[in-house]
Amino acid sequence: MHPIAERIQQKFPEGFLKAVEWRGDLAVTVARQSLHEVAKCLHDDPDMDFDYIVHVSSVDWPEEEERFEVVWEFYSIRKRHRIRLKTRCSESDCEVDSLVDIWKGADFMEREVYDMMGIRFRNHPDLRRILMPDDYNEGYPLRKDFPLQGKGWRDTFEFLNERQ
Repeated sequence: MHPIAERIQQKFPEGFLKAVEWRGDLAVTVARQSLHEVAKCLHDDPDMDFDYIVHVSSVDWPEEEERFEVVWEFYSIRKRHRIRLKTRCSESDCEVDSLVDIWKGADFMEREVYDMMGIRFRNHPDLRRILMPDDYNEGYPLRKDFPLQGKGWRDTFEFLNERQ
């Protein structure tokens, strides 16, 4: 196992779920309740020193009980290593901890995941829409059950066709 994954597993045996290393990239999946503690360790532990947040994204696995996977990618500028930290949540309890208090750069990225996928970030300082209009309530455009044509597009196309 990768040394960073071993260290996480030793420090958080109840929260560590799995580690996958592929082509030099490490991905560690942790239990949702351990996410914030593990992230704080990744940032503060001098042996890990993940000081830069690269991105936050999410994946929709509609057939899974824990449908949504949230993925943070971190990089250590001084140590020159990276990690993807993952956790899962269900559609009925679609909330994970915010990591903005650890990496300020997570702010807009977590808001984007919230806006496009509907995953709420607990303790986020300003969790509100960032891409969609404030009054948009038609669902979440990046979920796999969102209509491919979007919602409301049929009326727009009919209007445009009438004008021709």
